[in-house]
Amino acid sequence: MALRGAGVLLGVLLLLHCSFQQSTTRKKPVKKDTSKDTAVADLQKQIDNIIQELNLLKEQQALQTVCLKGMKTPGKCFLAEPVRKRYHTASEDCNALGGVLGSPSSPEESTRLREYISQSIGPGEQVWLGINDMMTEGTWVDQTSSKITYKNWDTSNSRSPQPDGGKSQNCVALSMASQGRWSDENCRDEKPSVCQFNIV
Repeated sequence: MALRGAGVLLGVLLLLHCSFQQSTTRKKPVKKDTSKDTAVADLQKQIDNIIQELNLLKEQQALQTVCLKGMKTPGKCFLAEPVRKRYHTASEDCNALGGVLGSPSSPEESTRLREYISQSIGPGEQVWLGINDMMTEGTWVDQTSSKITYKNWDTSNSRSPQPDGGKSQNCVALSMASQGRWSDENCRDEKPSVCQFNIV
C-alpha cells in the first residue's frame, strides 16, 4: 500500500515538473516572413483574377448558346419564349436567364424582331416587350427604368390610337397582326414574350 502511494506521489510530481517546464520554457517569438506573406497575397490575387475571368467566359459562352437559338443584332440578341405568361412572370424568367424582356431600339431592329417572332412564335400573336409605364402613367420605360427613345405605337385606329389603356394597361405588347406595332395591355394577360441579352 505504501508502494502504491509512493507511485501515485511520484506520478503527480512528474506531472507538476512537466507542467512547470512547459510554463517556464517560453518559445522565442517567431519573426514573420513578410516576403512569404506578400507572395501568398499575390497568388491569392492571381487566383481571384483567374476565377473572375473564368466566370466571365462561362457567362459569354452561355450567352452565345442562347443567341445561337435566337436572333442577333449589333450589341444584343433576342430569344423568343412561346409559353404564355403574365408580364411579371415573363420578366422574371428572362432575368433568370441573364437577360431582360426585349425592347427594340430602332425601326430596323423592330422589323427584324417582328420577322423573327413571326417565324418562331406565329404570325397572329402579341408578344410582351420590356416596356411599361407602371411607375408614372404615360412615361414609358424599359427594363432598366430608362425612358425609351424609339416608339412604335399602333396609331392605325384613329378613334383609339395606342397607348389608350390608361392606368389599367401598363405593359407593352408587340402585335404581329398590326405589323409589329405596339399596344398597351393589361399586365395580367398571358402572352408569349421575347428576352433580350446584351452581348459584346
